[in-house]
Amino acid sequence: MKRRKAWAGLAAAALLLGVLYFALADFLVSAALVPSFMEKLEAFERITEESYAAQAQGPDISRNLQESRAATGRWLETAERRKVTARTEDGYALVAEEFPAEGKSRRWAILLHGYTGWKEEMYPFACWYHAEGYHVIAPDLRCHGESEGDFIGMGWTDHFDCMIWVRHILEQDPEAEIVLHGQSMGAATALMMAGEELPGNVRAVISDCAYTDAYAVFREKITEWFSLPAFPFVDTARLILMMRGGYDLKDASPISAVKKSGVPILFIHGGEDRMMPDQMSRELYRAASCEKELLIVEGAGHAQSQDKDPAAYFGAVEKFLEKVFE
Repeated sequence: MKRRKAWAGLAAAALLLGVLYFALADFLVSAALVPSFMEKLEAFERITEESYAAQAQGPDISRNLQESRAATGRWLETAERRKVTARTEDGYALVAEEFPAEGKSRRWAILLHGYTGWKEEMYPFACWYHAEGYHVIAPDLRCHGESEGDFIGMGWTDHFDCMIWVRHILEQDPEAEIVLHGQSMGAATALMMAGEELPGNVRAVISDCAYTDAYAVFREKITEWFSLPAFPFVDTARLILMMRGGYDLKDASPISAVKKSGVPILFIHGGEDRMMPDQMSRELYRAASCEKELLIVEGAGHAQSQDKDPAAYFGAVEKFLEKVFE
């Protein structure tokens, strides 16, 4: 009888530990991929502060950032714009801002923001492309800004969603020439799109500080953010995400996608990026099977290359696109 009670106690304790373990893994999924949940956590505020502290600092970056914001603000005062909405295959409403070119143009730029970002972060890029004669679409990715969604897609669900904007462009101009330009997760989205069978209208990808593989990133960040071991928590969280979010974190792999890309890609990365090291873009560049170029902006942190050296950044984009459109 005593032995039976002891086994029953051990079984109950094991069950409780199992429940707690899966509850913690489920919490991690929400804490990393559900913005409305993330914002309620003290950890999110701490992570945000640490991410800001990890950025490169300097009077040149501050000055260039202020000048960019001022120029963008002036442009927005007069630029024609309209809100565009669409619905994903699984029923979520997506929102984008469209800036038509001032003259006749067949060139379009789709601008994709990063993790926990929003379309307005890409307006300085929209300002530049618009001045170059492009029509511009800047969407809020799924689960960001004004767009609906239950889970951040880490580029995987987004690379399907963003085909909606490609089709939207082609409905207006079947001969349009399209550039995909993304930062961080937005860059990962564009790279995953490049690995698919795209219409020939998609002519180039500008990948700014993309990560190589979302699964690998989460293995690193789970320890950095939550002081938990990557094994076994990431794999358990991955299974929970498959059940709750409908996608596999291992599918969100830009480095696998670029091996299949036929679209020319310009890789850009900050040399002082402490969030996603520039080694990631170097690996992506080596793996890419397409026409490609690589720019490392020394002294720039994560998504800061355009502010550290705007002349080098936009000069490289301009020259790359001139070559693509020859």
